[in-house]
Amino acid sequence: MSATYDDPSSITVVVVDDHPIWREGVARDLSAQGFVVVATVADSAFTARIAAATQPRVVVIDLDLDELSAVEAVRTIANTMPDTRVLVLSERAGHRDVLDAVKAGAAGYLVKTASADELVDAVRRTAVGDAVFTAGLADLVLGEYQRLAAEPEPEAASVPRLTTRETEVLRLVATGLTARQIAAKLTLSPRTVENHIQSTLRKLHLHNRVELVRYAISQGLTE
Repeated sequence: MSATYDDPSSITVVVVDDHPIWREGVARDLSAQGFVVVATVADSAFTARIAAATQPRVVVIDLDLDELSAVEAVRTIANTMPDTRVLVLSERAGHRDVLDAVKAGAAGYLVKTASADELVDAVRRTAVGDAVFTAGLADLVLGEYQRLAAEPEPEAASVPRLTTRETEVLRLVATGLTARQIAAKLTLSPRTVENHIQSTLRKLHLHNRVELVRYAISQGLTE
């Protein structure tokens, strides 16, 4: 059963950055909003190990501290801790930074110039499974997914059949809407929308909404 994480006190967070002032500032801002910061980490090399020990809902990691090991930490968490989501932050909004982090399994990407309110909202949305990107980066990621979707892929043994409602919800997920926004648009409850999303993930053997976006593009469900 999927958790809703409406209460920030139910969301545990690990903050990773090699700058003490920024690291402690983020931890303080999140704690002030009710999130439970279970650890702060200065070195990406220890991130996966600490995440495994604390099992946070969200890891907020600075990609710039050591890009290669940070991306590897994201990949390890995504592959071994399915209940943990990773939100990547960077001072740069470079093409390769975004794509490497997302391909490694990051659920969201923000630039460090984002406001404290934007960060808090991003952590909350990441916790519930939304794909979160700084304004302007979503088009970059979707553009890459469109390119990848155009490449030939091995034929699956069978294609799961989605219901009409699941397909409708999937289309809206691919536009970047949250579960609450989809619920309002379709006159459904957020829980019902979330149930449709989780059902679609299970049927398609996908792990998160970022992967759902790529699937929707590959099937021609979004422009």
